Amino acid sequence: MRYDLDQIETFLTVMELGTLTAAAARLNLSKSVVSKRISDFEAVVGAALFRRNAGRITPTEAAGRLAERLRPALSDLIAAAESASWGMDGAAPLQGQLAIAVPISFGTVYLNPVLARFAIAHPQLEMRIDYDDRVRDLAREGFDLGIRIGEARDGALKARKLCEDRSYLVASRDYLDRYGVPKTPADLSGHQIIGYSHVSNTQVWQFLCDGKTVSPQVGGRLTLNNGEAIRDMAVAGLGVAMLPGFIARRAVEEGQLVELLSHAESRRLPIMAVWPPVSPMPVKLRLIIDFLVAELAGGLSESKRP
Repeated sequence: MRYDLDQIETFLTVMELGTLTAAAARLNLSKSVVSKRISDFEAVVGAALFRRNAGRITPTEAAGRLAERLRPALSDLIAAAESASWGMDGAAPLQGQLAIAVPISFGTVYLNPVLARFAIAHPQLEMRIDYDDRVRDLAREGFDLGIRIGEARDGALKARKLCEDRSYLVASRDYLDRYGVPKTPADLSGHQIIGYSHVSNTQVWQFLCDGKTVSPQVGGRLTLNNGEAIRDMAVAGLGVAMLPGFIARRAVEEGQLVELLSHAESRRLPIMAVWPPVSPMPVKLRLIIDFLVAELAGGLSESKRP
């Protein structure tokens, strides 16, 4: 008996998602088919990859070691096959699957229509788009591409900047009437700030003053994991927020929020495309990145909102 690629893909999907049921849903298979593929793969490998107990499965140490080696190998194999079948010039129709991890707010505010246009242009390409503000492990979770707000900090990933957007420091008029208007970054230490749980305050609350980056000591009772939720809390008068322009800009223009410390330059946020290194680079990956660069070349503006 020999292993096949379906068994490897199923094994890696179970490792990623943690259950046979979730893997079956992802792969559009029955749970019994997934279970049989795993059993057959274990027989070929000659090692127990999962412990079964009361309907639950737990990966063994052997499964962890095997998955670490198979993930990049499978990615390389898929990339090589796609390049051969489609042609490196991308002239043939794109086929196969493309998995993209996208931050929720940026995806829903700006990226959805862009990705829709790409999907329309390539009708034979299957696309899986996951919206989540967490920093995903792209290789481990089977993503071809991720979109990140801010500098790419994972040196193991390839990266390309799509555009930039500046940060807005904002609060509602009601909040400012009650607590006063901060005049300098240091004044923020006396205010209620609304924190973002995925990034430390020192990374979010940054200003450029006299050529130096200043990170005031800030704190508050509210910490949220989504930018639009932070904006809504600020509109409700619950504190001061530091938000990307693509989330805050409209609320400022409509008078729901007031921009603060406009004389102190806040940090500019690069919008980055990141992906696990793979050679040769799949045509589908190269084309989606080039498409995003072209679509966002002029930066973010109201005209690009859906």
